[in-house]
Amino acid sequence: MSGKTKEKAALASLGSLMAEQNPMQLQVLMTTLALANTESQALISDVLMGSGPVGTMAKGDPMGAVDAFQEVGKSLARNPMALMNANLELMQGWMKLWQEMATEAMGTPAAPETDKRFADPEWQTNPGFKFIRKAYDVNRNWLMGLADHAPDLPDNIHLRAKFFTQQLTDTLSPTNYLGSNPQALRAFLESGGESVLNGIRLARADVKKAGGKLHISQTDETPFEIGKNIATAPGKVVFRNDLIELIQYAPTQEETYSRPLLIFPPWINKFYILDLREENSMIRWLVDKGLTVFVVSWRSADAVTQDYTWDDYSRKGVYAAVEAVLQASGSKKLNAVGYCIGGTLLSGTLAHMAAHGDDRVASATFFASQSDFELAGDLKVFTDGPGRNYIDTIIEEHGGVMPGAMMYETFNWLRPIDLVWRYVIDQYMLGKAPRPFDLLYWNADQTNIPGAVHQSYLKNCYSDNKLSSGGFELLGEKIDLKNVKIPVMVQASRDDHICPFESVYRTATVFGGDTKFVLSGSGHIAGVVNHPDSKKYQHWTGGKITETGAEWLETAEEHPGSWWPYWWEWLRPKSGKKKAAVEPKDMGLGDAPGTYVRVRLQDIKLPLK
Repeated sequence: MSGKTKEKAALASLGSLMAEQNPMQLQVLMTTLALANTESQALISDVLMGSGPVGTMAKGDPMGAVDAFQEVGKSLARNPMALMNANLELMQGWMKLWQEMATEAMGTPAAPETDKRFADPEWQTNPGFKFIRKAYDVNRNWLMGLADHAPDLPDNIHLRAKFFTQQLTDTLSPTNYLGSNPQALRAFLESGGESVLNGIRLARADVKKAGGKLHISQTDETPFEIGKNIATAPGKVVFRNDLIELIQYAPTQEETYSRPLLIFPPWINKFYILDLREENSMIRWLVDKGLTVFVVSWRSADAVTQDYTWDDYSRKGVYAAVEAVLQASGSKKLNAVGYCIGGTLLSGTLAHMAAHGDDRVASATFFASQSDFELAGDLKVFTDGPGRNYIDTIIEEHGGVMPGAMMYETFNWLRPIDLVWRYVIDQYMLGKAPRPFDLLYWNADQTNIPGAVHQSYLKNCYSDNKLSSGGFELLGEKIDLKNVKIPVMVQASRDDHICPFESVYRTATVFGGDTKFVLSGSGHIAGVVNHPDSKKYQHWTGGKITETGAEWLETAEEHPGSWWPYWWEWLRPKSGKKKAAVEPKDMGLGDAPGTYVRVRLQDIKLPLK
């Protein structure tokens, strides 16, 4: 089929495609369609049973989803007026639906579609699909509003009820089922059922790849090789212990600033998100500015590090890296960066350093990082009683280690429309093989975490919020972030679903010195890693540090493009005088990106005890 013919077929309506079939073909197709629809519903069940928060409901409900729904029901039963208002909204929604269907049938233009799941023209032009789509919206909005109508729910129950209701309503979207997805039905008719057959093959391959459990492949990983076409910035490993490798990058300028920059990335993912490709590498951009850049590469938890604690990460991570950087560079001080959980660790260690008069870190920048967790968002579902108990069980089952595969699933299910159902549709319903995408390769390249480290993070930070209140104990003593009086810049991303804007903003209020705040467009990754040459998104600066991020934003100024140049204007005066550039010393530990980053989850056998 030629390109133009394919394009014409793709635009054809389902009705015309059905009409093109002769009676025998149509009968065979309808029989195959019925079987395929059954398989598609079974596949959805496998997706839910195999992974994600909703899947836990079929495993004894360890995260307390049913309990949260019951509490909503009890609250509404105690408050008949609230229940009446909720049902009134449902009735009004259905009345509006019938009114819209009637007026649009008479020629009134439909409202523009804003939900990308329903971009296929059939949702607007086909009365049957239009009704399904509108009915889904009415019922979804009613379900999502039930917890809001319940007047006396504790905050943690309300959050849990809303989270699991969102998961359920996203699951029930008609686009997730072959029989009610016009794009999938069109592909089925055009291919004579081949699309579904290919989808089943892809699903089976994913089950085989994951050792019997459905694990959705988001990308074709085969074209990528660390150190060859991703994570390629040249440098040397200049220090190694059992927890970290420290990478020093080679200069690209004849002169460099005397004060080095040390970056602590999260240990939940690997550091090379900062050096994914040459054209978007933050590391290369910083080196080109004349900085001597060092990056910590964390070891994925294994038999050596499985019992490490938060104290170990501070002592063998932050303290060890600071000492190694100053020895390698000959500088007396450095500037530091902490990204996500790496920033949480850094902030606590800075407070410990301040308490002991250790001033070797001259400034700190925090990327999408939280030190105050009061408004930490949906991840708090995993840190209240049932959620944390469930995580404890998983850690125990895996020999005291939080498995990276579980973290991967958790983050995917925080954005299920984009990171789960999109791939179920494209691959298992449309039969499209996953395409190579370096960002998704990195996203799937997870690491294991020592159980004690993860449990401390969830309990002391997320649940009890001790780090911002002065109750967090590090290396045998309680620490106070107000003792951190060095210059600080805190960056947040406006659409971050992992470290929400308002939560990160509160972090900008916990330190004791001069703190700047910058807000970028986009989310947890693209909001941070946004090379100026891409000319994407925007950022906000200059707002007055007040109680809430919303108030700050009202007084801030919006600018187009990346926030990196704004950061550089702040960082450059803190980077010392220029001196002749020096190549990283060969310590016999190998070239960047090192060895720890190359270890994949499948290379580590769990359980370890």
